[in-house]
Amino acid sequence: MEQINPIPEILGETTDVESWLIRAGLRFSDLGDDAASITIRKQWREYQAAVQRCCAILHQPPSHVQLSGDYANLRIPGGASTNSAISCRVIPSP
Repeated sequence: MEQINPIPEILGETTDVESWLIRAGLRFSDLGDDAASITIRKQWREYQAAVQRCCAILHQPPSHVQLSGDYANLRIPGGASTNSAISCRVIPSP
């Protein structure tokens, strides 16, 4: 898969798969049936579950929360998480 330029600083989470993939310089059309694409799809599901839990815990929409700790690696496609505990925070208003 070809990577474009990853976005270095991302604030807030997303429920849009295209926005999430753009963080790693990918497009949905880049995904196929290869092992890397399957891993990224699995990571998307894990990321979405973590975002939903974080939003429920903090009573905030996805754009106002940020995953942290081991789950921060899920924010960018290709990252991995090995911990089942969720860590998240509210993004301060500018």
